[in-house]
Amino acid sequence: MNIIPWKPFGELTTFRKEMDSLWDRFFPEIPFQERYLAHEWLPSIDLTETKDSLVVRAELPGLDAKDVDIILTDDILTIRGEKKEEKEEKDEHRFYVERYCGEFERRIKLPALVKIDKIDATFKKGILSINMPKSEEAKKKEIKIKVH
Repeated sequence: MNIIPWKPFGELTTFRKEMDSLWDRFFPEIPFQERYLAHEWLPSIDLTETKDSLVVRAELPGLDAKDVDIILTDDILTIRGEKKEEKEEKDEHRFYVERYCGEFERRIKLPALVKIDKIDATFKKGILSINMPKSEEAKKKEIKIKVH
C-alpha cells in the first residue's frame, strides 16, 4: 500500500475549474471570469421566439440610437456601444459613483437562422428592439400523426 499526500486545496481548485466550465457551457458568449470579474456593465436582454421570428430586446438606459451598433455574423448577434460619462461640475462633490460609463459589447447566439435583409430595429425609451424574421428552413415544421 502506497502513502499519498492529501492536498485539500487541490480538490477545491478542480471544483472551481469545473464550475467555471459549467457556466461557460450555459453562457458561451462571455467567459465566466470575464463576465463577473471585469466589473463591466452589460445590457440586460430578452430573446424570444415566435413561429416566424426572433425578437431581442435590450435595456440601454441613458443611450441614444446613435450610440449603439448592431452586427450579425452567422448566428451571433452583437450589440455594442458606448455609454458616455456626464460632465462633472467644478463645485460638485460626489459621494457615490456607481453608474457605468464606457464601452460595452453583448453577444447573443441565435437559436435559428434569420433573414438578414428583413431585420428591423427600433429604439424607444432606452429599449432596443430587434425583430429578425426566421429563414424558411429555420421555421419549425409540424407533422400530424394519425392515431388509429
